[in-house]
Order: sequence, then structure tokens, then C-alpha cells
Amino acid sequence: MFTPGQMQFALFFIIAFTIVMVVMYRKDLKLHRIYYKNRIWVLVVFLAFIGSLFVLKNLLK
Repeated sequence: MFTPGQMQFALFFIIAFTIVMVVMYRKDLKLHRIYYKNRIWVLVVFLAFIGSLFVLKNLLK
């Protein structure tokens, strides 16, 4: 299905991408703490919305 070169490239890409994402996140951590103070509430509202859609789907079935 995939050649050995494609598999090596995919593995290298995944490892490099993960390392770059971790480094960039750590670099921006101070800004995240300043600008995204109430991020937990966004998650709570999103999960409540998804949960309500699930409940409505089952009630209207």
C-alpha cells in the first residue's frame, strides 16, 4: 500500500510536527494565560450544547 520511503516520511513528519507544536505552545503559554482566562467556561458551554442536542435527538425519536 505504501512504499518504505512514504512510511519513513510520514513517521518523520508526525514526530517533527508534534515537536514543533509543543515548542510553539510552550512559547505562547504566557499569552494564553493572559488572553484565555475563562477558557474552561467555553468548554463547559460547548459540552452542554452537545449534550442537549443528544438529549433532544433521543427525546424526539
